[in-house]
Amino acid sequence: MRGLTVTIGDALIAFLRESGLEQPVLETRIVELWPEVMGDTIARLTRSVEVKNGMLIVHISSAALKAQLFDCRFELVAKLNNAAGAKVLRDVRILG
Repeated sequence: MRGLTVTIGDALIAFLRESGLEQPVLETRIVELWPEVMGDTIARLTRSVEVKNGMLIVHISSAALKAQLFDCRFELVAKLNNAAGAKVLRDVRILG
């Protein structure tokens, strides 16, 4: 009989899923990834980033940047989900 090999990462993911903690952990990861994915300039102009129920809420201090990010919000969702390795976000709300 062959033994079943499970990685620590797989075991942790299974535990988080079963505990209902996977989504909150992934949402926190999205917030942490914001500066890395968006770069230094956008990170400096960002006042706050949070995720609530699959909605990324970003407060931007520049009206021009706010408009630009709004125009590419679907690409932004895809980019952040890809960086997190999971479908965490459904939409983005860009606020001033």
